Amino acid sequence: MNSILRTLLVLVVLTAVGFAQSAPDFAETKERAEAGEAQAQFILGGKYYTGKGVRRDYAEAIRWYRLAAGQGNASAQFMFGVMYANGEGVPKDSAEAVKWYRKAAEQGNAGAQVNLGVMYANGEGVLRDSAEAVKWYRLAADQGEVISQFLLGFMYYNGEGVTKNFVQAHVWWNIAGVGGNAKAKTNLALVEKEMTFEQKAEAMELARELFAKLPKGK
Repeated sequence: MNSILRTLLVLVVLTAVGFAQSAPDFAETKERAEAGEAQAQFILGGKYYTGKGVRRDYAEAIRWYRLAAGQGNASAQFMFGVMYANGEGVPKDSAEAVKWYRKAAEQGNAGAQVNLGVMYANGEGVLRDSAEAVKWYRLAADQGEVISQFLLGFMYYNGEGVTKNFVQAHVWWNIAGVGGNAKAKTNLALVEKEMTFEQKAEAMELARELFAKLPKGK
């Protein structure tokens, strides 16, 4: 049996819930949110979602995320999708989650790009399409999103949505491992046993080139 098992892709709930605020700021944020400021609505939704500084209330979180998302706030659109995917404050609805992930992903939200890729990989709320999953993983990976880099490695290793390619699997697991993903480090050591010296050298060079292009501080 191959030592690297096919990954079971699960929904990635990345945090985009807004920054914690001190108590005096809550009233000001709510006032701005009620005045229609999208970013304030997003932050307020995040406070209700996490229960920081206020009692956790998914219904209120949904209310404020919906208002911000309707104004095009990508982070709110992403979190709106998360809540539909998880059935938090609303009935679970994968198709609705995909709708809001897509809106955020198309604006460049990396978390939404990861989750949209997972939905395509699993066929949740959308027809299963491994190539489309790879597309969204790559967009997030290029922004330095470690989970997406890890999943991209699996797609190359298994030949799902792309031509099977151990060099590319090595590249993305190497990058994800440097980013702190422990499973990527484990898989990197395993895939190396199936590669030639020349393939490993090529993978290392490609990884160096990609590292230089990735945003710093991720």
